[in-house]
Amino acid sequence: MNTKGYVHKYGDNVDTDVIIPARYLNTSDPVELASHCMEDIDKEFTKKVKAGDIIVGGANFGCGSSREHAPLAIKTSGVSCVIAKTFARIFFRNAINIGLAILECPEASEKIDNGDEVAIDFDTGVITNYTKGESYKAEPFPDFVKNIIKSDGLLNSIKNR
Repeated sequence: MNTKGYVHKYGDNVDTDVIIPARYLNTSDPVELASHCMEDIDKEFTKKVKAGDIIVGGANFGCGSSREHAPLAIKTSGVSCVIAKTFARIFFRNAINIGLAILECPEASEKIDNGDEVAIDFDTGVITNYTKGESYKAEPFPDFVKNIIKSDGLLNSIKNR
């Protein structure tokens, strides 16, 4: 499993209310949610993001409410992976449950800049920054998590067994 894309970078404590503002929680339609993803922190995000792109955040990414809408909006917007120093635990679990790849890697979080072209090898945990000619090492996914992501979420991975 690999992915490659351009980076949209944000800072520390990106909470679920800026990932998908509460005023849009009256729908569970993933496409509608994605159309408002990151709107309160980056008004241009939905116009800039392309399939395969990567979000890089700082510490405590996904803090705040425990809503699954936040990782769902990110995933449906086309983002293939979120890299951060650390994740709020409930966001981490919700992301895996819906099949959104996420990696904790403090070095990558600090050194990758907005707009960098980055590739991720999920089998090895190696993050390659083509723009800067650097590599960073995250913990690779265990096989059961790779299976959840490849199956497009926990429920699908259970059905596929």
